[in-house]
Amino acid sequence: MPNPTPNPRLAAVEPAPIARAFGWRDSYDGRHGPLIDCSQAVPDHAPPPPLAERLGAAAASADAARYGPILGDPALREVYAQQVSEFYGVDIGPGRVAITAGCNQAFFAAMLGVATAGDAVVLPVPWYFNHQMSLAMTGIEPRLLPATEADGFLPTADGLRAVLDEKCRAVLLVSPNNPTGAIYPPELLTEIFDICVERGLYLILDETYRDFLPPGSGATHDLFSRPEAADHLVSLYSFSKAYAIPGHRLGAIIAGEAFLASMQKAIDCIQICPPRPGQAALVWAIPAMADWRRESAAAIAARGEAFAAAIAAIDGWEIVQIGAYFAYVRHPYAGVPAEDIAAALVRELGILVLPGSFFGPGQDAYLRIAFANVAAERVQEIARRLAIGLGADTRETIDG
Repeated sequence: MPNPTPNPRLAAVEPAPIARAFGWRDSYDGRHGPLIDCSQAVPDHAPPPPLAERLGAAAASADAARYGPILGDPALREVYAQQVSEFYGVDIGPGRVAITAGCNQAFFAAMLGVATAGDAVVLPVPWYFNHQMSLAMTGIEPRLLPATEADGFLPTADGLRAVLDEKCRAVLLVSPNNPTGAIYPPELLTEIFDICVERGLYLILDETYRDFLPPGSGATHDLFSRPEAADHLVSLYSFSKAYAIPGHRLGAIIAGEAFLASMQKAIDCIQICPPRPGQAALVWAIPAMADWRRESAAAIAARGEAFAAAIAAIDGWEIVQIGAYFAYVRHPYAGVPAEDIAAALVRELGILVLPGSFFGPGQDAYLRIAFANVAAERVQEIARRLAIGLGADTRETIDG
């Protein structure tokens, strides 16, 4: 009897990059001290005690143990709508908000809402790997749009027009970007949105790292004020980083009410409703923790400045883009696969970073370093270890 075969689309997707990187950790023998993990974008601290207390109280309540509304609890939808309205200076009603089980679920559900197998979604390269994986496993073509170092790792409007055809259903942007940290300027977002409106496309704008824009930068676009936004704009967000609660899995979508009504079917089948204890706690946290969020963002910005200064002092290493949680760094081993370099950095120096090759083709010259993961004093330790360099045996293997 023949054996059953798995879904070929799912089987063709590469293993989860974070899991692959975590597999390298056991190769480190501790010679330089504890492993420094700069791989996954995770706050290096627990949520503040007042939020933690509310999370615990909500988790113990009978109400939060029950199913909730598919698109999220009304109280959180209203509070988040108010926060975004104030930030962008435009009235966004709670009927345009959906709360999701993290931003990854928000993205997956949004893709089911905009495209089907055989369609294409424009994906700038370098990409966030979960976006590419989600498209591939659903049979949606990731239509690659180069975003090169020469252009600050931002795509151009002309480049976008060149890759569009009748198969394209949406354009996906991440700002501040993962993996590069690049921030899309308002004029570029406007230009790309205009193209989407002209071509009848959705603009999917992932603003997971919006809370970590440079201090005082304010809103980076006015797209929510555009009359076409209800039909063409889908905004994604994550509460994980700003509130230090990634394990509680909460994200959000802002889109037109008709779009959310359709997408509700996908969310219902994926998880029925977003986690409820975290929703209850965030109703308090969004207004109450505004100062804490600003202080946290300022601390991470200071880490970025310290990291940039430390790397600048090391021969052969170059930060080519930095922002929010990430630095995109050119390593000194030209022509060597980035995955080999990343694995060697763990084994020899106890530094876990992600290779540029995890983020798309043509990225082997780079490594993504999530500097926000580590306390300020550890930034200098990263630089100290990189300055030591890889051992002779490793260099010979790599060069060979």
